[in-house]
Amino acid sequence: MMKAVIVDDEKHCQDALIQLVSQYGSGIQLVGVVASVTEAKAAIYTHEPDVIFLDVHLNGETGFDLLKELAHIDFYVVFTTAFEEYAVKAFKFSAFDYLLKPIDPDEFKETVERLMNKQNKDSHAKRLEVLVHNFENKVVGVKKIAIPTLKDYIFLNVPEIIRCESDGNYTNIFSVHGKRLTSSKTLKYFEGFLNGNHFFRIHKSHFVNLSHVEKYIKGKGGYVVMSDGAKIEVAVRRKEEFLKHFSS
Repeated sequence: MMKAVIVDDEKHCQDALIQLVSQYGSGIQLVGVVASVTEAKAAIYTHEPDVIFLDVHLNGETGFDLLKELAHIDFYVVFTTAFEEYAVKAFKFSAFDYLLKPIDPDEFKETVERLMNKQNKDSHAKRLEVLVHNFENKVVGVKKIAIPTLKDYIFLNVPEIIRCESDGNYTNIFSVHGKRLTSSKTLKYFEGFLNGNHFFRIHKSHFVNLSHVEKYIKGKGGYVVMSDGAKIEVAVRRKEEFLKHFSS
């Protein structure tokens, strides 16, 4: 049985979550519903929840303000938010659970079931650190990324990634540290949120960090030489757009 606390400053959003929890069944017990950072701190200390459903915006404060005030976080956090492009990207970079309002019942159920099957709260805490870092550095600063592998999560600064290479339903990620990481996610998964961060899909199997392109060799499509020495073909249909990134 998971104990849950809802933190949201809008009554209709509270009611929607209360209904979703009640419909889920005996696997989750609602022990508190609060509307502010101060009330949330008290509820967490009183009820020691296993999970909190935390609104991003709370009466002029944020859910992150709450988390920064806590000395220790030994519960799962699921953020709830209306669609905000930056917030969603921050969640994806951190491989973090979030629910978009209005919350879909099936997505709520899938999220709760994922939490029930999770064992490693240390990984959750580290991904939370990455999420807070990215959210606070939305204007300036280096983004971090949580890379899901078969066993755990590897954390990298985005500029450290040289290239991503498709390997069926997996992705091989090459970094400045000289190691190849194999992620349990597809190349399309990484393209979905790294695109626009100076990364470019030069080939159906290759997604590269343009900052690590050292040389372009002309040809029908041509190929690039990356900072790790890799030579990668540029697809003919992507050549023109690729070269635009280097034009003055």
